[in-house]
Amino acid sequence: MSDAPDLPDTPEDDAAALLLEAGRLLFAKECRFVAGAADMATLPTDALPEVAFAGRSNVGKSSLVNALTGRKTLARTSDTPGRTQQLNFFELGERLMLVDLPGYGYAEAPKHLVKQWTRLIQDYLRGRPGLRRVLMLVDGRHGLKDTDRELMDMLDKAAVNYQLVLTKADKVKSADLAKVLSQSTAAIARRPAAHPEILVTSAREGQGVPELRAALAALAAPDSEEI
Repeated sequence: MSDAPDLPDTPEDDAAALLLEAGRLLFAKECRFVAGAADMATLPTDALPEVAFAGRSNVGKSSLVNALTGRKTLARTSDTPGRTQQLNFFELGERLMLVDLPGYGYAEAPKHLVKQWTRLIQDYLRGRPGLRRVLMLVDGRHGLKDTDRELMDMLDKAAVNYQLVLTKADKVKSADLAKVLSQSTAAIARRPAAHPEILVTSAREGQGVPELRAALAALAAPDSEEI
């Protein structure tokens, strides 16, 4: 047993704790489904800041949305690639809109649907004024694929801020995950629209979920009860 005294918290520790608490409080609020949009004409009004979840098909987008909100069935999950065929909007505490985008990179979907969904995703990402950030989910077992890089190219060109989020961390060995994280960090180093911090998450184990909640709380509209 060590006799060394406990070190006092630093200002950085205090700030991090406040952010984590802000994230917890935000995601404790009601989260409700608002609309599903299959084309740009049916998008709901962007009255709130929006955060979009993008990623290859079956990367775990819906599972992560469910883990963040603490609801098991808020966003539908499926082992069938390409099941999410529209943009699904969820309002969180009247402060933030979460947008679950159709997965990309699916090989089994009909080509005309792939083309339609791809155009919808691109039009939304390039033309949504209230979009604050795109969370670009990447399978922690496999790292970045060509389709991920294509989306990054488009977001860089459109000057849309995006942040990489590695998923399924519980399904990969720590050494392999560290390698994917290092490779991903190098890949975004020179990309102008990429957020410098990469988050590592596991929807099953809860790893990284509090940190992601804190990051999203910083993007949300102010709490009307605190104004």
